[in-house]
Amino acid sequence: MPFSFINTVASWMLKKRMHQIELFVKYPIDVQNEELKKLVQQAKNTEFGKKYDFSSIDNYQTFSERVPSFTYEEFFPTIKKTINGQQNIFWSENIKWFAQSSGTTNSKSKFIPVSNSSLDNCHFKGGKDMLCLYLNNNENSNMFLGKSLRLGGSRKIYENNDNYFGDLSAILIDNLPIWAELISTPNNEISLMDKWDEKIDAIIRGTLQEDVRSLAGVPSWMLTLMNKLLKTTGNKYIDDIWKNLEVYFHGGVSFKPYRNEFNNIISNKDFKYYEVYNASEGFFGIQDTNDGRDLLLMLDYGIFYEFVEISNQKKSEKIIDLSQVKMGVNYSMLITTNSGLWRYKIGDTVKFTSVDPFRIIISGRTKHFINAFGEEVIIDNVEKALEKVIKKHKCKIVDYTVAPRFMQSGKKGNHDWIIEFSKDPKNMNDFMLDLDLHIQDNNTDYKAKRFKNITLDKPILHYARKNLFYDWLKSKNKVGGQNKIPRLSNDRKFFEELLKIN
Repeated sequence: MPFSFINTVASWMLKKRMHQIELFVKYPIDVQNEELKKLVQQAKNTEFGKKYDFSSIDNYQTFSERVPSFTYEEFFPTIKKTINGQQNIFWSENIKWFAQSSGTTNSKSKFIPVSNSSLDNCHFKGGKDMLCLYLNNNENSNMFLGKSLRLGGSRKIYENNDNYFGDLSAILIDNLPIWAELISTPNNEISLMDKWDEKIDAIIRGTLQEDVRSLAGVPSWMLTLMNKLLKTTGNKYIDDIWKNLEVYFHGGVSFKPYRNEFNNIISNKDFKYYEVYNASEGFFGIQDTNDGRDLLLMLDYGIFYEFVEISNQKKSEKIIDLSQVKMGVNYSMLITTNSGLWRYKIGDTVKFTSVDPFRIIISGRTKHFINAFGEEVIIDNVEKALEKVIKKHKCKIVDYTVAPRFMQSGKKGNHDWIIEFSKDPKNMNDFMLDLDLHIQDNNTDYKAKRFKNITLDKPILHYARKNLFYDWLKSKNKVGGQNKIPRLSNDRKFFEELLKIN
């Protein structure tokens, strides 16, 4: 395989894209308004477009006044029509692909439509831009002289109407352009295996002798693969196996709890980590600097962004566009996309770290927080605290979840934690004490409730046996792909299920 030729051509093509990226960075609002006009124009003759008279919409104000916002539950009846075989309902293209996603591990899956436009001009465009930005920042990269190890999900066919369902990663793998297939490993047959245990073994067999230079996938499952690989080979470091490994492209969950774990198994101090924000609904953001922890919001992917400020875990009624956002404010995000999602409440929350250019961090999920006692704890509070205490206590965490224990029989409430360690802290009590104090530092409402244990008692740790979270996911048939552990829950449903099998 002439990988040197691929490396030269691919690098040249990807770097040409930088001019277009610089254009939307310079004129972000103009680009976003143009995206909205194109979306409305393309869908004007759909059932949805006729209902809201898209033909007469020519600006954001009219659009925002006329078209309501939707949760998944509110929009699903519209999606269901296309699942049942009807087309031209909410988007002008025929749609046969549906990304199956629960967001967490709920028993009911979401079915997100994926159009050809979204595949080509959003998801694959985002993948190319990810490489483009990396190459722009690392001109001496030889990534394309070898292969990229991708970790994806599995595909299932909807039997009644010849529609295709599966993890977004599986849909992307199944539709990859030829050039991407040539530089990827393992092959499609292995990548789309649905039995995760067998897939891990097959990936190891299929990639062990390859010249792997980059990794791509969700951190929790990538780490599972890497640890199994080290155990199989007896090596201490992953880059002892793949000598030319240079970068890991990750997304799907916060990388904070996993960063130290990866640093421990990759010895190369120049190894790069690049984060992307690629959800089932669209590709939204890419890390555009080597050492950045925030993501450049990608504005020309056929997605129009809107935001709702979240204050005290209650959404304000006002929806704003990109021109009105402010730095440091927690926003829930709404998207209008080239797959026909209209003012769709994706459920993620973001904060802007910069407005010139527009850069974001993912701060959490609108449904994933704990506010049982007015403490208003979000994932961002917890993961910042964990990052510090893991480093201080030199321990390693596989997974965790947190839920409230409600007041009863005159006893105060508290937060219950289940943590699975791969390396225990020397003193569990000190670990939990520090964790509690750091969350207080990150959240004044939590600190106020914890003051002298007046409202909230100290958090309690439930030590998880080995593979607890893996076994729980397996019992839900949710192993692999983009399935995630619910970090924070405002009730005890997940928590009690985990306790029962611990």
